[in-house]
Amino acid sequence: MTVKTAAIVGGGVIGGGWAARFVLNGWNVRVFDPADDSQRKVEETLANARRSLPLLADVEMPGEGELLFVDSIAEAVAGADWVQESVPERLDIKHTVYAQIQDHVGTAAVIGSSTSGFKPSELQQGAGRPAQMLVTHPFNPVYLLPLIEVVPGTATDAAIVERACSILTELGMKPLHVRKEIDAHIADRFLEAVWREGLWLINDGIATTEEIDDAIRYGFGLRWGQMGLFETYRIAGGEAGMAHFIAQFGPCLSWPWTKLMDVPELTDELTQKIADQSDQQSGAHSIGELERIRDDNLVAMMRGLKDTNWGAGELLNAHDARLRAAQDSARPVSIAAPMNILRTRVLPSWIDYNGHMTEHRYLQVCSDTSDRLLAHIGVDMEYVVAGHSYYTAETHIVHRDECAVGDEIHTTLQLLSHDEKRLHILTTIHAASDDRVLATGEQMLLHVDSAKGKTCPAPDSIIQALDAIAQTHRDLPRPSVVGRCTGGGG
Repeated sequence: MTVKTAAIVGGGVIGGGWAARFVLNGWNVRVFDPADDSQRKVEETLANARRSLPLLADVEMPGEGELLFVDSIAEAVAGADWVQESVPERLDIKHTVYAQIQDHVGTAAVIGSSTSGFKPSELQQGAGRPAQMLVTHPFNPVYLLPLIEVVPGTATDAAIVERACSILTELGMKPLHVRKEIDAHIADRFLEAVWREGLWLINDGIATTEEIDDAIRYGFGLRWGQMGLFETYRIAGGEAGMAHFIAQFGPCLSWPWTKLMDVPELTDELTQKIADQSDQQSGAHSIGELERIRDDNLVAMMRGLKDTNWGAGELLNAHDARLRAAQDSARPVSIAAPMNILRTRVLPSWIDYNGHMTEHRYLQVCSDTSDRLLAHIGVDMEYVVAGHSYYTAETHIVHRDECAVGDEIHTTLQLLSHDEKRLHILTTIHAASDDRVLATGEQMLLHVDSAKGKTCPAPDSIIQALDAIAQTHRDLPRPSVVGRCTGGGG
């Protein structure tokens, strides 16, 4: 598979986050930033991303791409598939940078800007090829938060927009196509309104920085994190829905609650007041500590949403499915004796308090192995939806050795016996480094009519597929662990 290349022009907080998102999804990345400390900052961001992004996945992530720091824009963008500009928010600087980018990058490359304020038509002024330019505005930390506002200008080619959205989706992100350009795009307009009102609440002595943050993180922020604004208010309307909510609460919009049409003057006194309150609120932690706390909290919330397949969790589950499909395609099942089924890596979320893979993850690896066997013989999701499946009746896990986070493991499977209703298999989990046995999982599965909840004979096509495997496995010795009871020999 051809490895794609991304060029990051500007290696600050946002540029470093982009570099980490690309590298951890298998892209080669070249970074240009003239600042003396840019390499250190990008590498620190990548270290944070390595620690947190894999915690969101339930499958092995792609192998890391190569990260290279270069001395010029020309060297960064030559041959790049994607160029992400994250330089300071000055239009003259951006125009100069775009001219250099387009002198050296291919015409098919996507050129995205991280700008939070400028419209794409402003960025495209004077550009040689405005058609390949658009705004791709992320949210910090870019390596964790999935939303990207994709804002084309009037001169942007529709094919570039489509390609950008496709690539962002492959990176596990949520491209939000903003159909009409507007100052500050969509999300930052909401943030500006909240920030403006927050300044007034502090200025008028009504709330501190911590109290305002508490109002968000213990209240509506949790609702917004999984349903957003309008879906949250739809529920607030009760059974009558959104129309009832608007009829009930709409009149309050004419009340003088907020000061959104005005901004308090950011005097030295107000600035110092905010800084002092912020120091009192968060000064016990370094910025690095706060970044790691933030990442841990985001991972915990988004993993919870994976369990309900809602919001950001639905996006992460879809990305897992794409990664799993790519891995399955790259590693097709063979009926060799024994069958080499699964190859994966011990993920950070699989580790217990002892630093080893926790018990239920061994069972998961065995189940993933048996699922791939079932798919190979024709028991796929289409078969299950049609009303039949194999249910696991018994499982016996024997732990042989330990494995830690990052260890590569693989599984082999031996078909012990089968008939029209039963399937008896043994999965062996190996360390990829030296093939030592880490665990075995013996399983008895029964073919079931799901609607009746009873066993029934499997169709001839499945029996024939199992017969072919059994023929290949006929000379394999029966492992001594098979049939072992808890605490028994073998």
